[in-house]
Amino acid sequence: MKIIILGAGQVGGTLAEHLASEANDITVVDTDGDRLRALSDRLDIRTVQGKGSFPTVLRQAGADDADMLVAVTNSDEVNMIACQVAYTLFHTPTRIARVREAAYLTREALFDNEAIPVDVLISPEQVVTNYIKRLIEYPGALQVIDFAEGKAQLVGVKAYYGGPLVGQQLKQIRQHMPKVDTRVAAIFRRDRAIMPQGDTVIEADDEVFFIAAKADIRAVMSEMRRVENEYKRVVIAGGGHIGERLAEAIESRYQVKIIEMNPARCRYLSENLESTIVLQGSSSDRDLLVEENIKDADIFLALTNDDEANIMSSLLAKRLGARKVMTLINNPAYVDLIQGGEIDIAISPQLATIGSLLTHVRRGDIESVHSLRRGAAEAIEAIAHGDARSSKVVDKAIKDISLPPGTTIGAIIRDEEVLIAHDVTVIESGDHVILFVMDKKHIRDVERLFQVGLTFF
Repeated sequence: MKIIILGAGQVGGTLAEHLASEANDITVVDTDGDRLRALSDRLDIRTVQGKGSFPTVLRQAGADDADMLVAVTNSDEVNMIACQVAYTLFHTPTRIARVREAAYLTREALFDNEAIPVDVLISPEQVVTNYIKRLIEYPGALQVIDFAEGKAQLVGVKAYYGGPLVGQQLKQIRQHMPKVDTRVAAIFRRDRAIMPQGDTVIEADDEVFFIAAKADIRAVMSEMRRVENEYKRVVIAGGGHIGERLAEAIESRYQVKIIEMNPARCRYLSENLESTIVLQGSSSDRDLLVEENIKDADIFLALTNDDEANIMSSLLAKRLGARKVMTLINNPAYVDLIQGGEIDIAISPQLATIGSLLTHVRRGDIESVHSLRRGAAEAIEAIAHGDARSSKVVDKAIKDISLPPGTTIGAIIRDEEVLIAHDVTVIESGDHVILFVMDKKHIRDVERLFQVGLTFF
């Protein structure tokens, strides 16, 4: 696939890295020559220096025959205009734009071919807000992913000493929970991926990813670790777009406080939020945290745009007694360094957003794509179409499907029913199939499985 990416920042660079490794023809456009050189030195891609909304720059990048334009510059306006130019002058089939400003996002009529021709809108702030909200709903989870509009969920947890299944083989899950059907999709042990088998033994400190129907998630979590109490008191450091949206989404169920430095922003938040308490000050101010009883907080969320400020305020909050801390980290190099120590969860906006973008790049009918464990593997929700003649998966039992190495099927969602995958489970047309791909060089092979042959038509 020939793809033009506008913007060589964290999101654009991470997307280029994902796609270049899958034999796509990638061109990255940015005004910053140094950033482009750094990318082209480590990736097999083309680069063009210039403003992505200019027709001449897009033509130079190969827009005449590009399959897709992904506009993820820091400017909403540049991204939208680039999609308009690609549609009008180059008839680019698929146009994706990152749009952050809520003033645009609330006007749905803006984005169609008669107005601004954007096929897919990506709002990183909303993606990250949803991501954090799911983590708050499941205390102790490292990652929570929805499939088929939340009917099934994939949850990553750290196995603890004392968990009923720790030290046991995976095949014993059914004995522990005879009424709950679940499947362990992936295990990461000391940064190494392990393909789960029936005789695989779960060790303490393993990161275990399992899939189950939403109603069974808490029961399975309790097998891996001690059950944690529900969160009640939430402190958010940073009242920007993410902090505001998160407070708005959870304030009806939790006691929420926001700490924000900017007085004008504090006034805005206090006028627009219902029950959230807004405090003006620095989240690194020890006296302020003590005064606001940070020791009683169930969770402290550092969500400013400054990585260093987020890290320091999180460490301080944890030292002063906050039960859990989550930290927003824009620099991917920091994520592995800090997670799992005093900081419980490091959240990378780039990796959270990448899944939304990859969903629209994958071939076959791909409903959603999610990065597991900061990009080490992928979870894919694909829809099966066709019949036994035109499809490689329809009307076949899972044991008879030739899956690429390192790939497993975790679950099938059929209408309202969640079916955990077993060898004899047969896939039907219209099923949502959840797959886990441990080795991303086989992504293309997985996509081919769900492409319908010509006999279907």
